[in-house]
Amino acid sequence: MLELSILGFLAEGPLHGYELKERIKALSGHVRPVSDGALYPAITRLVKAGALDQHTEPGSGAAPRRILSLTDRGRQDLLERLRHPKEVEITDQTRFNTLLAFLRHLPDRRAQAAVLRRRLEFLEEPTSFFHEDGRPVRAEEAGDLFRQGVLRVARATGKAERAWLREALAELDQPSRERT
Repeated sequence: MLELSILGFLAEGPLHGYELKERIKALSGHVRPVSDGALYPAITRLVKAGALDQHTEPGSGAAPRRILSLTDRGRQDLLERLRHPKEVEITDQTRFNTLLAFLRHLPDRRAQAAVLRRRLEFLEEPTSFFHEDGRPVRAEEAGDLFRQGVLRVARATGKAERAWLREALAELDQPSRERT
């Protein structure tokens, strides 16, 4: 997801490495913090792969600033990742949120809708965090106040997300002349 975040933020315009790190941190840092030890090797891999350009500019202090920008190859890589997300990017909430943050860069509304449909299909499968006697435990059946909390919050957020996904799909499925 780190590389998707790098490509996605740079699709919005060139950034200094520190600015890029701050944007990534704002997106998912509370859940999965990004360290320099992960960020800069990922940037180096993307530069070597031809997905990013980098150049230096004078900094406000003595040190020059390394400015990163997306190449045409990087834009194609971003679009491919958005069109065909891995299964874990659909099923993992944090990874899906990262994907969702950049889905607007995918120009084809049908392709956007296909990603949202995959998420909706996943969310509509019955599931539970806890099982007893081989069957899923519902919040009302959990004998533990804290497990009840986990299950009730998951049910409420799942319901809200499914409702939003249906609304978004209805909008994406509208003929272009009717969209606002």
